[in-house]
Amino acid sequence: MGHAGFGPAGSDIVCAAISILVINTLNSIEELAGEKMITESNEEGCIECHFPDEINDKTKLLMDSMVMGLKEIEQNYGGKKSSFSARRSKKGHYFELIIKEV
Repeated sequence: MGHAGFGPAGSDIVCAAISILVINTLNSIEELAGEKMITESNEEGCIECHFPDEINDKTKLLMDSMVMGLKEIEQNYGGKKSSFSARRSKKGHYFELIIKEV
């Protein structure tokens, strides 16, 4: 949730990169891993995804790949305006990504 604040609204490359990475991962989890999930989103940049059952190994791999990509974005574009953290729970019941403007 939140916005990266790297650039003006509508042309923020960090927000775009994060959005694409997260949405592509959720689509891949559904299509390639065959996972059932409940997703909710709002216009403020918050996407929630809940897995009713324990996730499979393909889903864990896709989520770990997303975290890796997000950490790369943070290393290259983090800096003074934004900070974010990403993690997957040990059992894989949820994934959390938080972006904070600093």
